Amino acid sequence: MKNSVKRLLALATASAMLVGSLSACGGSSDSGTDDTTSSGATSGSSTTSESGDSSTGAVASEINLDTSEDAVQDLVLYETTAREVESLNILYSQSATDFYVSTNLQDGLLTNDQYGNLKANLAESWEHNDDSTVWTFYLRQDAYWVDANGEVQAQITAEDFVTGLEWVLNYWKNESSNTSMPIEMIAGASEYYEMTAAMTEEEALALTNEDFLEVVGISTPDEFTVEYTMLASKPYFDTVATYACLYPAPTAQLNQLIEESDVATAVETFRSCTYTDMWYSGPYILTYFISRSEKVFEPNPYWWGNDENTRFNSVTVKMVDSADVAYTLYESGEIYQVDLTESNLSTIYDAGESNTWYDYLTEKLPTKFSYQIHFCYNKNTEDGEPDVNWNTAVANENFRLALYYGLDLESFYKRTNAINPLKCENNFYTMTGLIYTSDGTDYTDLVKDLLGLGDYTGESMVRLDSDLAEQYKEAAMEELSALGVTFPVEIDYYISSASSTAQDSADVLKAAISDSLGDDFVVLNIKTYTSSLSTEVRTPKLASIYINGWGADYGDPQNYLVQETFGNDNAYYSAVYSDINDFYGDDGEEPYSDELIATYEEYTALVEAADAIVDDLDARYAAYAEAEAYLLQHALVIPCYYDIEWQLTCVNDYSKINSPYGIQSNRYLNWETNVNGYTTADYEEFAAAYAAGNTAE
Repeated sequence: MKNSVKRLLALATASAMLVGSLSACGGSSDSGTDDTTSSGATSGSSTTSESGDSSTGAVASEINLDTSEDAVQDLVLYETTAREVESLNILYSQSATDFYVSTNLQDGLLTNDQYGNLKANLAESWEHNDDSTVWTFYLRQDAYWVDANGEVQAQITAEDFVTGLEWVLNYWKNESSNTSMPIEMIAGASEYYEMTAAMTEEEALALTNEDFLEVVGISTPDEFTVEYTMLASKPYFDTVATYACLYPAPTAQLNQLIEESDVATAVETFRSCTYTDMWYSGPYILTYFISRSEKVFEPNPYWWGNDENTRFNSVTVKMVDSADVAYTLYESGEIYQVDLTESNLSTIYDAGESNTWYDYLTEKLPTKFSYQIHFCYNKNTEDGEPDVNWNTAVANENFRLALYYGLDLESFYKRTNAINPLKCENNFYTMTGLIYTSDGTDYTDLVKDLLGLGDYTGESMVRLDSDLAEQYKEAAMEELSALGVTFPVEIDYYISSASSTAQDSADVLKAAISDSLGDDFVVLNIKTYTSSLSTEVRTPKLASIYINGWGADYGDPQNYLVQETFGNDNAYYSAVYSDINDFYGDDGEEPYSDELIATYEEYTALVEAADAIVDDLDARYAAYAEAEAYLLQHALVIPCYYDIEWQLTCVNDYSKINSPYGIQSNRYLNWETNVNGYTTADYEEFAAAYAAGNTAE
């Protein structure tokens, strides 16, 4: 990289250090809200090994930095404003965007290494009985809760894991968030959840941990041992131990909040915690946070893992309106990584060696997310009335199959990967690389065979079949016209009003739909929301489709496929996106399509049958593959894309946590960095070394 670029990146380091100083001294002068007040947290860089907490015996450590030549000490990254955090409560949130932040602030039982292998975290070791129905985790005794000032508040004990799981399963505390996995796996979890849901709020909030232990299969044999009893054999339960549903909650803080007010107020305060009033257990403390502007992480001085891991002196995340703005920041040396838009990538790539950044183009590792086009089957119009035209159309299987076989998304993929767009093609609901059969076959290959799909060629989308799509289109138009549906059917699609990148991508999607299916059949309406997709769009049910990705929470197909099951309040997509459980006609009683309901019921039965197989993993995976193939053959959802982008970066992605499941991959630990930036050749070497050292199973 040219010396001028190195100098600019060095300036970013100085800028980040200045931000860190401001966060420790006072709030921003341009804000009038409490959220922007600085916590005054102690900077990790100033903590020494001689400081400590006399009441608990906790000892602060000097921060273990990467001191290699040209390593970044103060990291500066970006995120788009459309992906701002909505909740800092890791037990309450189900959003990957939130977890990118909160997993740096809180620790769970286990984590992963750079290859995805399970690794000790708050649990130093773990084991299970012969049939995997009882799992025992032995906690480390040097882990502590600290407040926003970096001061020790309490030791983390087994009781905190009881408090955390009770919080998740108490309907009136966590509002059903993160309940699906415990309910599916842990003895008594479903009964406790249903019991609290049937109670009044006052009754449910009056329950104690002792009441909880009488119902649910969790126990604490001693102060630092947690034991979970399963409903049936769960050989993959340790992979669940990386996820939010099993994270601890600070018992001492909740008791303190109750003493200061009342139970209901304490619960609301804890659920809607801010960075200034939450307790931390993870490697970083959030010391500065202005929504849609900037957040700053600084090392937790009492974090147990300091000696075993490297951290940054600070991590600053700048919120920007678009990737184009981020690109400008990278060019000026203000951030250390940027994902490249189609136009920016093409500009660099097409110019070849004459462009400064050409030799620094690197293709990113695939994320763990499998993106789908999700239909809303119970959509409303903007006046709150049922959108009968859309709801009737989308209930028709021929209508959905016309989209499944006819929609050519190659131009849309170029928005993510302009050089190798078809590498982004997704033909499955689950993510490749999640699990393998005993002979090493990727699970998605089982689904591929059942769907009769060909191999990837890089020339065109594998599932496209224009003749078949035309047949389904004609059948759908005939059947739906008879039911009073008017054409073209309008598809309402919402994007953030603040994102020019989202607008450009939506424009490309609109053109792709028009070119593939014809304006006589469907038309995409691009609409916008201001700040929250959840409150402005999903809750009032205004969108016809969503493009959303799911990443596995644990290492089993159940975690993907259960999210689309019918009649399950804890199935994320059925409850939050498709709204299939409330799929009724405009009279409020009869469903728009008995056939659609029957299809969902059959799919749900297939998932339940697969989940019942616990003594033969190969048979279990084969049964899940049958369920997934059924889901896609009936186009209840449409696979959309994998996120494989190009970037300019000063971070070695192969040094990060890389796991096909869980929420651990964005933890700012042990990252290899270089202020000069990494080249295409560097990344080729990293990839080869990673492949040679990968022992993930």
